[in-house]
Amino acid sequence: MGKVRVRFAPSPTGPLHLGGVRTALYDYLFAKNQGGEFVLRIEDTDTARYVEGAEEYIEEALEWCGIIADESPKKGGKFAPYRQSERRDIYDRYTEQILKTNYAYIAFDTAEELDAIRAEYEAKGDVFSYDNKTRNRLKNSIALSEEEVQKLLDEKTPYVVRFRMPVDRTLNLEDIIRGKFSVNTNTLDDKVLVKNDGMPTYHFANIIDDHEMEISHVIRGEEWLPSLGLHTLLYEAMGWEAPQFAHLSLILKPEGKGKLSKRDGDKFGFPVFPLNFTDPVTGNVSKGYRESGYLPEAFINMVALLGWSPADDKEILSLDEMAKEFDLNKVHKAGARFSKEKAEWFNHQYIQQKSDEELLEILKKSDLNIALSDDKLLKVIHLMKERATFPKDIYENGKFFFEAPVSYDEKASKKAWNDETSAVLGELASNLEGIDFTAENIKNVVHDFAESKGLGMGKVMMPLRLALVGELKGPDVPDIMELLGKEETISRINNAINNFK
Repeated sequence: MGKVRVRFAPSPTGPLHLGGVRTALYDYLFAKNQGGEFVLRIEDTDTARYVEGAEEYIEEALEWCGIIADESPKKGGKFAPYRQSERRDIYDRYTEQILKTNYAYIAFDTAEELDAIRAEYEAKGDVFSYDNKTRNRLKNSIALSEEEVQKLLDEKTPYVVRFRMPVDRTLNLEDIIRGKFSVNTNTLDDKVLVKNDGMPTYHFANIIDDHEMEISHVIRGEEWLPSLGLHTLLYEAMGWEAPQFAHLSLILKPEGKGKLSKRDGDKFGFPVFPLNFTDPVTGNVSKGYRESGYLPEAFINMVALLGWSPADDKEILSLDEMAKEFDLNKVHKAGARFSKEKAEWFNHQYIQQKSDEELLEILKKSDLNIALSDDKLLKVIHLMKERATFPKDIYENGKFFFEAPVSYDEKASKKAWNDETSAVLGELASNLEGIDFTAENIKNVVHDFAESKGLGMGKVMMPLRLALVGELKGPDVPDIMELLGKEETISRINNAINNFK
């Protein structure tokens, strides 16, 4: 086998879905594992469904994920152009070639004529298929005489090019993930290869491009598995060697049957796209993982394990580690169920791996309005990151570091505050006035004070926490106090005392 070359070939018809990211990732990991090349190709022949900005979105999303193509429309390469819309002359050449074989023919049937035939079949309870049973009775170059065909061509009658599916042949097919299986050609229809505007359909364009770009392995979603018979025959028709194929299972919704969709994301409260996407027509914004606070390393680690298991069932792997271990033979045949909780777990793990300085830079680039010096913010990060799933949690769960409480949790107040508490905290505040305000000193003063009053530490620490935070949550109280500083700490204690009067 020659050099491994794989391609990810999305259509710019909208944002990149989680399933598309996984296909691109597996392509990338396989190429890197085999010392091969990863190609990004844009399949934009479906002009009716083209969405403005989608191609740029796809490229930005892959870059954010760390999936960098060796060749692409932006980067170029020896097999350029990498947009199908710019390869028309190549397709025209191969259209002429396949029409000289017995594998293709031209068909003049209009959409209205085919709709009428479908309606006739449906009225009888049948389903119409343009195939070896019907093509001899329809308006095409098989059923018509050469003179009739030439007349229609001379009259500039629009036509499509269809594949002539062989009759009653058994195709023995093989898939790296799913193994061997067979298909009888009588179950397949005569697919359109070239539309009446002269542009090829996915079926024809992608095998031409894969051949021209020397693609060795085609890794794609299982929705293309029914097309494998046709694609194998197209390679045969052109006299080319077919690449090896691997069809990935679906990513399943969190509950019930079926594949993961945007609707599931909306219902369960998680993104299904890597980045925010703004619909250019409606202006509606679909939330992305990046803007939701996911780290790219965590996101891509989570995606990789939706259908593949590394050795020893390791869960935390860098992109390089994944590439070293990746094996198409270990990709699962069954669908992988998406879990919002697992996605968040991955992000939490990667947040913990980040240094305080790295998280500081992330928070400074966020849209959070944090009015705190870098020095103090670093200390907040250090105290709060253990509890954080997303960078914003450091701010949101530690808001008491940035602003004094204006109210006190009712349930916590009943638990922590009684008639003596105000006097106890008032006296403690006086004891704190003259000390060097470090966590260690604070801890000692509070401990000695509680002991001198015959109180358990909880009787002092709980109301103290409530006064500082407004709730019974947060890191160790002395750490909170040191970071707030003496003046702010005593001010909050006095505010709480006044509130509970």
